[in-house]
Amino acid sequence: MNHFNQITKHILYVICLFFICTGIITAQQNNGKIKGNITTSDGEMAAGVNIILKNSKYGTISDENGAFEFGRVKANTYTLQVSLSGYETLEQEVIVSGSETTTLNLQLKVSNKQLKEVIITNSRGKAFPKQSTYVSKMPLKNVENPQVYNIVSSELMKEQAITSYDDALKNVPGIQKLWESTGRGGDGGSYYSLRGFEIQANVVNGLPGLTSGSLDPANIERIEVIKGPSGTLFGSSLVSYGGLINTVTKKPYSGFGGEVSYLAGSFGLNRVTADINTPLDDADNVAFRINAAYQTENSFQDAGFRTSMFVAPSLSYKVNDKLSFLINTEFMFEEKTTPSMLFLGRDAPLQFKDLADLNYKTDLSFYSNDLPMKNPRFNLQGQMTYKISDQWTSQTVLSRTSTKSKGYYSYIYDNENGNRDFGFWITKENSQTATTDIQQNFIGDFKIGNMRNRLVVGVDYYERNSMFAGSGYGKLYNVTAQGAVTQLDTINTYYLSQTSVDKLLAGEEGPNYHSKDATYSAYASDVLNITPTLLVMASLRVDYFDTEGNIKVDTDDYTQTALSPKFGLVYQPIKDQLSVFANYMNGFRNVAPSAIYDANGDFIGSKTFEPEHANQLEAGVKADLFSGKLTATASYYDINVANLVTSNPMYSSQGGEARSQGFEFDLNAAPLKGLSIIAGYSHNDSKITKGDENNVWLDQGKRPFWSGPKNLVNLWATYKFDEGLLENFGLGFGGNYASENAILDSSVTGKFVLPEYTVINGSVFYNSNKVRVSLNVNNITNKDYFNGGWSTVNPQKPRNVVASFAYKF
Repeated sequence: MNHFNQITKHILYVICLFFICTGIITAQQNNGKIKGNITTSDGEMAAGVNIILKNSKYGTISDENGAFEFGRVKANTYTLQVSLSGYETLEQEVIVSGSETTTLNLQLKVSNKQLKEVIITNSRGKAFPKQSTYVSKMPLKNVENPQVYNIVSSELMKEQAITSYDDALKNVPGIQKLWESTGRGGDGGSYYSLRGFEIQANVVNGLPGLTSGSLDPANIERIEVIKGPSGTLFGSSLVSYGGLINTVTKKPYSGFGGEVSYLAGSFGLNRVTADINTPLDDADNVAFRINAAYQTENSFQDAGFRTSMFVAPSLSYKVNDKLSFLINTEFMFEEKTTPSMLFLGRDAPLQFKDLADLNYKTDLSFYSNDLPMKNPRFNLQGQMTYKISDQWTSQTVLSRTSTKSKGYYSYIYDNENGNRDFGFWITKENSQTATTDIQQNFIGDFKIGNMRNRLVVGVDYYERNSMFAGSGYGKLYNVTAQGAVTQLDTINTYYLSQTSVDKLLAGEEGPNYHSKDATYSAYASDVLNITPTLLVMASLRVDYFDTEGNIKVDTDDYTQTALSPKFGLVYQPIKDQLSVFANYMNGFRNVAPSAIYDANGDFIGSKTFEPEHANQLEAGVKADLFSGKLTATASYYDINVANLVTSNPMYSSQGGEARSQGFEFDLNAAPLKGLSIIAGYSHNDSKITKGDENNVWLDQGKRPFWSGPKNLVNLWATYKFDEGLLENFGLGFGGNYASENAILDSSVTGKFVLPEYTVINGSVFYNSNKVRVSLNVNNITNKDYFNGGWSTVNPQKPRNVVASFAYKF
């Protein structure tokens, strides 16, 4: 009996197993598969692409070879949606049959709706720049563009745990921070040197984006440093003779996703960020994205801090295949103390022969946390794009910016009295600058005969309104570079507190200045393919500048008109891979009238000036080889500036000249799987070729004291393991070299040189599809080094550590 029961159990077990297996096989026969490959319009394998079957639970991401697969998909008809930032979203109907595999080969097209550079991540390394629609105001590949520009991507900033805009620019050849953001009204953003000329980062998505404070990296898709005088397409109000810095912000995209992160580090650094994107309708025509950050950090010195809060919502709306809208906004609140800088004297022989003689005690801030500056900022950009036809697109953009400075600003200036001390000067500011910019562009891509034309024609209205109020400057006391304080009056003594400073400034009359100016512009730029590999660019801009100066008086009103041409030539020995280029570029600066006084110091009238003009000649080579695994640019430039205004206390004249020559090289390479290298070198030789005797600002034959170091080197390399026990782990290593920097070199003062330096950084990280964890060590050797310009000595951070964690969804 027991034997019978045992046999029965075995039979029942076999029968159950049979039905289970049959069910599984039947279910598998009712399911199908979808397999495919995705490439971009230039033939690259598209890795990291989001693919979903709409109105279903199915979703995946393409691998490093652009391949994707959906397994065990129920038989049905689906709409497959493919989306990658910078490309048009692709939708295709797919029929899935039981037990069959549907194979697809898909190609993405570059998006004309989003003005952003296309970046592809390949299996051998990191992202490489492919093109930018901002540099030439039209879609143009890097090897087709006769102008030089460099890219700092958001991915690179994450690798390096970047928490400040200044640090991101260390990845660009030829640019150097002169001094960091002071927060003061009008020009409180950081100053940099580029190709021998001063520059600030005040362009966002190709439009005005002024700030009196610092910029936050949270909403940055990439930073574009566009080299050379670029007045033809960008005007004179926002650019320098050395170029411009364009910050490209993140835009909404199709589908849901995002990232949250936390960073902690030396000197009390705490930073939290969030990046969330979501569709707002079932058809995925309306998308919303928000980036936010909160950061606190102390100075590396005995006092000083910075706290910031940043929120950037953006919305895109695709009405139909022809019409779309995009709105970007940024809200920034920042509170910080004035960074420590010593200003050496500019009017008499120097009291200090070198840095050792100055004996700067860099662990002192000479300041107090009780005297901060607040820099709230708002930026709004709206864009409407309408596809008129297959050849023409209309683009209408509006930009509004407001930036304020409220609080205490100080500077420490050489007394030039032989006592080897400095005067501590301070003011309480209350200023605001607001801008409005409206552009209308028509962008065409058409043929005349067999010759392709890419043309942009546009008009631009730019208005700036600035108000300066608050107190005047008061001298608090004298201080040495070692921190010893000497009161000016033993009875009326002052200290670093709001109560004491307000008492000092109570009798100091402040500015009551309200300025207003407007610029009306028209421009056109055409890129003509004479042959498929020979391109010619010709561009022209006319600017009419109208300023009221101080609106409270009429004596400083003036108008000016300036023309700015641009020409370029590109020949590609290997189409889309190697090009030889040359350019002529022009920039200009409108100069306000200057007051004239007689020998007795009495005002006798105003003198007007022609616009200053900069002309650049440049030639070089660009390469985009091995399917984007090696991109490089090498160029030589020569910039001549004429009509410089030189001044003395009694009279101003025009006729100064300056020359800046140099060589630049940048390289992005992925020579091995998992290895990527970013490197650059620049050499700049700047000189005042015509100036005034005993004029420290334009001393003939001398290097200008805002030109920065002659030689700069940048390097960053990463290696990521893609298999084995160390899969997704990686190492990063690099740094910067700067040659000596003459922050003063004049027959009036003598010469003061900041020494050369090399700073080394490194990181270890784990980076998977969902999680990124890293530990970054900056200034590993704890190098004591300085930046500076305009006679300033600005100490930089010692060794510091940043640990970061991010979750991606």
